[in-house]
Amino acid sequence: MTTYYIGADVHSNSTELAIERNKKIVQRYKLPTSIAALSSVLDSLKGEKHLAIEEGPMAGWLYRNLSSKVDELIVCDPRRNKLIDSDGDKDDKIDAAKLACLLRGNFLRPVYHTDDEGRTELKHWVGLYHDRVRDAVRNINKIRARCRMHGISIPRLVVRRAAARAKWLSKTNNQAMAKQLELLWIGYDATSQQVRIARRHLSRLSGKYHIIKFWSQLPGIGLVRATTLFAYLDTPAYGVAEPLAVQKEK
Repeated sequence: MTTYYIGADVHSNSTELAIERNKKIVQRYKLPTSIAALSSVLDSLKGEKHLAIEEGPMAGWLYRNLSSKVDELIVCDPRRNKLIDSDGDKDDKIDAAKLACLLRGNFLRPVYHTDDEGRTELKHWVGLYHDRVRDAVRNINKIRARCRMHGISIPRLVVRRAAARAKWLSKTNNQAMAKQLELLWIGYDATSQQVRIARRHLSRLSGKYHIIKFWSQLPGIGLVRATTLFAYLDTPAYGVAEPLAVQKEK
């Protein structure tokens, strides 16, 4: 049986493929970075297929959609691929060919990606939730800093509740500061709403996994911390993360 080692140098718009057989590059392709285009090339190869791509923003998406097209798909750590960065010339074609060579020699360190679409979606919402929380905190800090610039201490209730702001602002004589705070509050209110929306999605998706419910009942954990732990402590050896629906079927 013919064995192919395929290196893929992936970018947002295009992907460079180098296909090695019997230690020689026999084919090269420059394709749009789409599942349909990449699948058409992989399906055309008759034999044992090993594909290597480097870890990046699209690695998980490619792994979930192309794993069934090849016998082995390795998402590798680019920091360890010193040969690609430091040896000889460098461009997309050369990088793809070197990646195929490293794959054949078993020199690549795999980076784990899950096949569970639901867990991937949950992880994305967890990351988005924490990003929105950080933005909300930044906006609060900007509001407090603006007040300190004028020697004013702003109550916490006023920062967070729109109903208390007008009454508090009416007592200040600094209209310039009041207009600046009104502008900053627009950003804070928007991010606060985004935090609430992200938390609702996080809560809905986490309900599929019973272990999150158990963890959230531990002292000092709660829903957000339990879901964050579950989303990011994802390893190949973790065998108790099946959704409730799957467990009921068993």
